[in-house]
Amino acid sequence: MSSSPARPSRAAIVATAHESIARGSKSFAAASRLFAPETRERAWLLYAWCRACDDLADGQDHGHGMTIVADPQARLALLTARTEAALAGQWVGDPAFDALRFVAAETRLPHQFVRDHIAGFALDADDWRPRSENDLMRYCYHVAGVVGCMMAIVMGVDRDDEVTLDRACDLGMAFQLANIARDIEEDDRVGRCYLPIDWLVEMDIPPGQHMKPPFRTRLTVLSQRLADRAAAFEDSARYGTPALDFRSAWAILAAAAIYGAIGRQVAARGEHAWDHRVTTSTWQKIAFMATARGQAAARRRLYRPAPRDPALWTRPRG
Repeated sequence: MSSSPARPSRAAIVATAHESIARGSKSFAAASRLFAPETRERAWLLYAWCRACDDLADGQDHGHGMTIVADPQARLALLTARTEAALAGQWVGDPAFDALRFVAAETRLPHQFVRDHIAGFALDADDWRPRSENDLMRYCYHVAGVVGCMMAIVMGVDRDDEVTLDRACDLGMAFQLANIARDIEEDDRVGRCYLPIDWLVEMDIPPGQHMKPPFRTRLTVLSQRLADRAAAFEDSARYGTPALDFRSAWAILAAAAIYGAIGRQVAARGEHAWDHRVTTSTWQKIAFMATARGQAAARRRLYRPAPRDPALWTRPRG
């Protein structure tokens, strides 16, 4: 009688997830060390699933080497099927999707958040382009804002705490807007552009020409705009940290500072923002984490309850 292969343990899945974040994002890996052990492992598990979906959709390896894929709809169907199997509590046989199985069950992660994230990959599979700023914000929600909501659940935020979830979404929005500003040239190489058509028309930049030298000065106006929007969301996100335990707040404030620096560097470099990929050094990360520790300790004084800026885009409900 043949026996089925032994399934990997949770510890093995966590180890694979840890390897994934170490390879895929030095910034998130650094910040994740500040979480309490249980939260840290769950953050790694969630990251592993997000990273695997992104890699599968974009034909890349841990966020590197993005290519034009010939079968975007087939890839979307595959990652959707694996995700739904994980949410149903099935063993998928892929460590990243089995990571989602664990973290979803352990945290009672709302399945709608997971499906909202998949909807972002669907937009890219359809070769979607934002026409307006509202379109851009909707895209940022699906690919990153809702990840902020899922991370909040991982950190113990109640699924019905809409106020804190809004602030968590704001941090994801800030991260994605900084990413878009940094990656304009990289996205252009694979035929993508996340700058709203309305913005390009405003700056009199012909479609598909934004990286051409004659338009570089105008493009810097738009990268500054992205950085400004990111900074506004980042500032808003900080007011959610009093709802978190100290170590979670420390990690989130460190991540906010690290990613916020990326957006600010892009804006500061002007026309040279895309000559070399913007990163933060190890020493900068250490400095940001040190500052964040003090902010986390004083979070209830620094970030007293205040209404969220009504001018900020707000995530969908339900």
